[in-house]
Amino acid sequence: MKLARKLAIALILGVFAVVAVHAYLRVRRLIAIFETDIRHDAHAYGRALAAAIAEVYHADGSERARAIVAVANQRENHVRIRWVSLDAPAGSEDAPAAPRAELDPVARGAEIVLRLPHLDDVHEEHLVTFVPVVAPGGGALGAIELAESLAGEKQYIRTTLLNTALANLAVALVCGLIATALGVWFVGRPMQSLIAQARRVGAGDLSARLSLSQRDEIGQLAQEMNLMCDRLADANARAARETEARISALEQLRHADRLATVGKLAAGIAHELGAPLQVISGRARLLCEDGTSREEVEKNARTIAEQTDRIIRIVRQLLDFARRRGAEKARVDLRALARRTVSLLQPLADKRSVSIEIVAGEVPVEAGADGEQIQQAVTNLVVNGIQAMKEGGALRVKVHEERVVPPGDVGGDEATYACIEVADEGEGMPADVVGHIFEPFYTTKDVGEGTGLGLSVSYGIIREHEGFIRVDSQVGKGSRFRVYLPLCGRASPGVS
Repeated sequence: MKLARKLAIALILGVFAVVAVHAYLRVRRLIAIFETDIRHDAHAYGRALAAAIAEVYHADGSERARAIVAVANQRENHVRIRWVSLDAPAGSEDAPAAPRAELDPVARGAEIVLRLPHLDDVHEEHLVTFVPVVAPGGGALGAIELAESLAGEKQYIRTTLLNTALANLAVALVCGLIATALGVWFVGRPMQSLIAQARRVGAGDLSARLSLSQRDEIGQLAQEMNLMCDRLADANARAARETEARISALEQLRHADRLATVGKLAAGIAHELGAPLQVISGRARLLCEDGTSREEVEKNARTIAEQTDRIIRIVRQLLDFARRRGAEKARVDLRALARRTVSLLQPLADKRSVSIEIVAGEVPVEAGADGEQIQQAVTNLVVNGIQAMKEGGALRVKVHEERVVPPGDVGGDEATYACIEVADEGEGMPADVVGHIFEPFYTTKDVGEGTGLGLSVSYGIIREHEGFIRVDSQVGKGSRFRVYLPLCGRASPGVS
């Protein structure tokens, strides 16, 4: 229900209640006055008539006295007047309308007023007054009974109640109209403006401002909402600048990590380039010798071209890994990505007497990701595994799909993910070390072998791709890193 409507209804009910209580008290007071007037008139008339009857009875006898009472009864249209005997048996003409037990005060000379539900054959409530008739000598002659119907009182009450109800209804309607108009103008209209502004803010539009001329609490609320929009706009601008700076710093950090990895690969690649350069040098010298046949010249030239292509391929692969560029998500076959990564790191593995095995099925395992960033993350894991085996060993890279429940910080139900598994036969790590390996600059490697950024960078890249990393490690048995990424075309169950 609208606030203005609630206020109008509350005001109407309040006014109606006050007017109804006032009308009730007024009717009660009028009824009391009405009955008091009846009693007063009956007492006055009864006393005068009783005194006259006593005198006439003493001077002219009972017949004359009864004639006076009959004449008085005929003259009063709304009051029935009788001269009754208190000792007359019930049912007789002179018997009083009230039971004898209730008339004892009259017998002792007191006046009483009784409310009787019906009188003879008239089923209407009557107000009956009994005034004792006392002879001049002090003897009791009976009582004057004055009975007046209260039908007029009830009609008066009904008319008063009807008029009061109509008046209350008219007052309530007028108050309701006034309250509704004032509520719409001072409450409803500005509240609609506030609601519209709140919806715009919720939708991200912070440019609109409220302009309310009210000087009350609603006007203050509008001013505070305008100030809130200003503060939110400033906060958004500041957050955008900070986010841009953070992204730039993160990209620089990742680029530095790639360059550090390139430095680790330099020695192995130099050895890798040595063999084709020696072949090229030897074949070139053969071309310079005299007496070389045309067939031998063509053969040597083809060998030189092949080895040159091999060198170009190795250098381009290293440059592609080292170059800096923006993130571009696309459909990536993780099997091919794993093979490129192993090919790039093979010289480093050979130098440390580490053999790398790739386990990948025939079916493509595709994820929607930035291939260069995922390659950097996998490269860091493979380099970490190679460095963990100081005396050589075997390292396995497996690409497959796996159904798994995401961790609590990612959230979501069980789902199928693309998985890249990197397992080594190194020294392994205790549980307390595993809990810190993804922290920046945390490392257990020898000086010169690591900066503590590789695993942290890998963790950030995977989480940005709505994935997660799990680690299993035992001291003396090696470590296993499993990278989970949402399959291409399937939304992840939860985003951290």
